[in-house]
Amino acid sequence: MAAGPVRELDSPAPRLKVDSSIAAVPSGRDRAPTMPVIKPSCVRDLKLRVNLADVISRVVLLRKAGGSRLKGLCPFHNEKTPSFNVDVDKGFYKCFGCGKAGDAITFVRETEQLSFTEAVEALGQRYGVAIEYEEGSGPSKEERSLRQELFDLHDCAADHFHEAFRSAGPAGDFMRAYWTNERRFEPALAEEFKIGAAAADGGGLGAAVLKKRFSEEALRQCGLFFIRDDAMITVGALRPRFRGRLMIPIRDHQGRVVAFTARQTALTPQDDPAHEAKYVNSPDTPIFSKGHLLFNLDRARTAVGEGRPFVMVEGQLDALRCWSVGLKTAVAPQGTSITEGQLALLRRYHAEVECFFDSDSAGQKASLRMLPMALKAGIELRFLIPAGDAKVDPDLLFLERGIAAYEEIRKGALSAMAYACRAALPSPQTASSEQRARAAQSVLAIIAAAESDVSRAAFVSEAAGLLNLPAQALQSDLRRLASRQERAVPQPAAPPARNPGDVTPEHDLLRLCLHFEQLGRPLSSAIPHDWIDQRQTAGVLLNRFLGELENGSWPGRDHLEALMESDDEKSLVASLLFDAPVLDDPFKVAKEGIRRLRDRALGPRMRQIELALASTPSDFNDDPSSLLRELSDLQRLLRQPVSLTEAG
Repeated sequence: MAAGPVRELDSPAPRLKVDSSIAAVPSGRDRAPTMPVIKPSCVRDLKLRVNLADVISRVVLLRKAGGSRLKGLCPFHNEKTPSFNVDVDKGFYKCFGCGKAGDAITFVRETEQLSFTEAVEALGQRYGVAIEYEEGSGPSKEERSLRQELFDLHDCAADHFHEAFRSAGPAGDFMRAYWTNERRFEPALAEEFKIGAAAADGGGLGAAVLKKRFSEEALRQCGLFFIRDDAMITVGALRPRFRGRLMIPIRDHQGRVVAFTARQTALTPQDDPAHEAKYVNSPDTPIFSKGHLLFNLDRARTAVGEGRPFVMVEGQLDALRCWSVGLKTAVAPQGTSITEGQLALLRRYHAEVECFFDSDSAGQKASLRMLPMALKAGIELRFLIPAGDAKVDPDLLFLERGIAAYEEIRKGALSAMAYACRAALPSPQTASSEQRARAAQSVLAIIAAAESDVSRAAFVSEAAGLLNLPAQALQSDLRRLASRQERAVPQPAAPPARNPGDVTPEHDLLRLCLHFEQLGRPLSSAIPHDWIDQRQTAGVLLNRFLGELENGSWPGRDHLEALMESDDEKSLVASLLFDAPVLDDPFKVAKEGIRRLRDRALGPRMRQIELALASTPSDFNDDPSSLLRELSDLQRLLRQPVSLTEAG
């Protein structure tokens, strides 16, 4: 940073005062003129009344880590060892793996893709905190976010379908009989999971949602209707996607209805575009992507633990059957195509998964597709196989034998390697050398997906015994396979190693201002603003905070919302507040930070003058004597000890 004119330490340039009466808490898109402005006092009250652990536990399984600290797997990046820390007393979280940090509002914004205002409103609704707006700026119907409106619309649809299921009439009577007589579920389960009925003619869903005055955009994007692009939104234009089907609400991991699975029944009309499909899912929408969601995860995630792994079954009705007999950890994908996103979601809550798919070829293919992804995600996978490889439907098995069937079938569960080896080589004792070699390559391709060398070695040892092959030979083949894969994939350049000395003085001084507030006024007097590098977030905040301190309008570190203008600024402050520095002499550290700022600001000008004086007189226009005087002043300033007066 180029230095300006030399100034004495006690003559800092004036800073612009930030008007903290302007409660610009929301930033970015939140500052649009039409958006409601929430009172800063309401935001502070919300943070005090909402427990951060409760907010984060909806997404992350947290465990005690000492004091008021909790720890879990980070929801912002894929990791196997927990580095996501929550300090309930301070009201901040921080991931030491990816650097994400913030408070309850930031967490909801990041995990639910909401604006600042939407996140505050969502927290207020969940925890019973009334949200107060600046006068005349409350939200109108048109200002609701599309995502929130889609959540509301799906709640409305779930209520509508469930009421139709419970009501007397052709659709309700049929579906209740189908549920209890044909599917053999108890009525109480339908109440618990809000099972619904879609009548053959659509059952008036279009009229119900129009009465609620949802926006045209929400109606077009909710996936519940077929609507022509050029159609006016009327009851007649809303052609229902689901007709004559049993309706199963699909909830995300936070328990919000985001979609539906519709089961074909005798009421499904012949003109249904998907009449032959046994199950029809909602299409992907702004709030639903079937590859990133598991049915019943919102409930099962609270039931898993030591000795209680997730049990993955194929369909929603299989998962409901498990729940009905007391197996509360069952989840189901939306179809048999498991994705890495679904496995990462499971890993966030528990590392052990038991797979119990149908024993047909489709179920086996789904299991084998899932295996390498599970190893990559760090999931310990086991397969529940019926005795004698009998073709068993989990729904029917648990219906007939209850939870005892689960306990019995677990005794013969196969490990990931045992399942893979058996699928690749059903009869190893009678297999030829060529067959064993082909099977080995198939199994090694699965093992290669594991990221841990220790895990790979254990898998190789287990596979060698199962395939009747030397472990050393398998290990050599695995190394060759890994080498080929590395050559085939271009490797990104490794980032330069971070040098602890690279932490800027702005960063250190900002931390001091936040944790040792008595240093604020002395620092504001000692640091000229043009010594601060404002090309970095820490520099922008330091200059802004020192301006507030200099003008006597510092609100205190617990009330900084109005002083932060971007998500990067909020994240940095949360990260710095998370851990209090342990310093014997904060004033000494502050002086060192000022010295570093001074040396960085004045050093370049000194070198410029020295070069000018070393060149021939014809090469520069400045008077050599004035350059010598300026150089002498700079040298005197750089030799001068940094002075910092303690606030009284």
